[in-house]
Amino acid sequence: MDCPCGIFFYPRARLKGFVVHLLKEQQAAQRERAFALLSFESKRGIVVVVVLISRQVSSFTNISFFSQNTQTLKNNRRRIQKTITRSEAIAQQPKENQTMSAMSNTKSVAAIILGGGAGSRLYPLTKTRSKPAVPIGGAYRLIDVPMSNCINSGINKVYILTQFNSASLNRHLAKTYNFGNGIVNGGSGFVEVLAATQTPTSTEWFQGTADAVRQYSWLYTDVKNKDVEDIVILSGDHLYRMNYMDFVNHHRRTNADITIAVLPLDDKRASDFGLMKCDENLRIFEFSEKPKGDALKAMQVDTTLLGLSAAEAKQKPYIASMGIYVFKKSSLDEFLNKKYADNHDFGGEIIPFAARDGYNVQAYLFNDYWEDIGTIKSFFEANLNLAADEPDFEFYDADSPIYTSPRYLPPAKIQNCEVKNAIISHGCSLSDCKVNDAIIGIRSNIGKGANIDHAMIIGADLYESEEQRAALLGAGEIPIGIGEGSVIKNAIIDKNARVGKNCTITNVNNVDFDDNEAAHPNYFIRDGVVVVLQGATIPDGTTI
Repeated sequence: MDCPCGIFFYPRARLKGFVVHLLKEQQAAQRERAFALLSFESKRGIVVVVVLISRQVSSFTNISFFSQNTQTLKNNRRRIQKTITRSEAIAQQPKENQTMSAMSNTKSVAAIILGGGAGSRLYPLTKTRSKPAVPIGGAYRLIDVPMSNCINSGINKVYILTQFNSASLNRHLAKTYNFGNGIVNGGSGFVEVLAATQTPTSTEWFQGTADAVRQYSWLYTDVKNKDVEDIVILSGDHLYRMNYMDFVNHHRRTNADITIAVLPLDDKRASDFGLMKCDENLRIFEFSEKPKGDALKAMQVDTTLLGLSAAEAKQKPYIASMGIYVFKKSSLDEFLNKKYADNHDFGGEIIPFAARDGYNVQAYLFNDYWEDIGTIKSFFEANLNLAADEPDFEFYDADSPIYTSPRYLPPAKIQNCEVKNAIISHGCSLSDCKVNDAIIGIRSNIGKGANIDHAMIIGADLYESEEQRAALLGAGEIPIGIGEGSVIKNAIIDKNARVGKNCTITNVNNVDFDDNEAAHPNYFIRDGVVVVLQGATIPDGTTI
């Protein structure tokens, strides 16, 4: 006999008026094999309903609780705990004529994450790494966001297209994500990194987002993807939390060729995005890529059609593309290899042309937090917002966590410090310092008397022992981390940087842009933010 396949714990005080209905199988043979055992632990004030069932029963007994007060049941539904055995899971498999299960739906979806171009707007953080590999939030990398959204949505067929500085990204993915181990979904899942390459039929690197997918279009028509019906195209440099299956299901309900995730925007940011106009059914009939001036004003619409209130619609009169798409697989193949074979970009060419030519291009509203981490300014502000008293986004969510590489580091060690509105990651060591409005990344070492204010310390890839640090200091060299008495403000200190004692890195001259690498090879200034390069050494007493 199996372990209990349905166990419910409920406070006795809340069971008043409840009726336990055991709707057994109609066939006598099955009914004889199934039985229910109800035991009452009145001393503890708890009622335990245990339902046992033999392996031979093909369909599990249906148990439901009803209350005279329906609202009470709704409010307490989350408190019900249920365990399911393997036999119950098998017994509950849908029949062929029933609606496809959620798992079957996700198996028919694949995701492609675009690694982006050279990342010039995020330079120098992208000097030795690709955009998706840029660290964020003290312990994560940007690629963890779309990867975790895929996992939480049940999508386990993932391709990642890269072209620039992909070594650290490949290493992180290999250590963190492995769907093909035979345990999850029978080993049918995978994460594959696809780098730009030259072939006998194509000697060009990726020419754009659409061209990158085109060059590997043979993969999604391969036999291992024979069940895939829809393909989600994602970006590797966005910060948000989204259930992609809600997105896909909207795409399927509307029988769309392309569905675009959109969000309402105000005048300040609209010109940085692809904008569109939709009819009352959210079918897109006009698209404009990053319009300016009069062209921008011409793209204003009544965004109440997205479900916004009149006041919200007045503040946000534009519908902007998030750069996230769902394509019907057959349509994607047609667009890339037949209809628009000479076009290389999704947002600027393929999608506007498809809408113009009468294809069903739909909009899907995502009216939640979303940030394009495309510039040093947006990256810096999004990171510091994570440490705010009421942040716009949090990496922790019990239902939809953001995953990253398991590093098995000890908790942070903080001695005699003043800390306010900060994230301090595992493996850090802080002593007699002040930290305010800051992100302190993994394995960071902050010396005595240091002051970290409105800054991001990305962290380190390795530890230096106390003996190693003492030896470096004794030889007149600088250990990894922030030296004693240094002041860091309005700055990003990249990984493995060595900042000496009594340094001042605050952009004292309020410079907005300085990339004179010949004059100062260890730092840049972008959008008014000082960025100390990965592995750089800043000598004692330096002022920036």
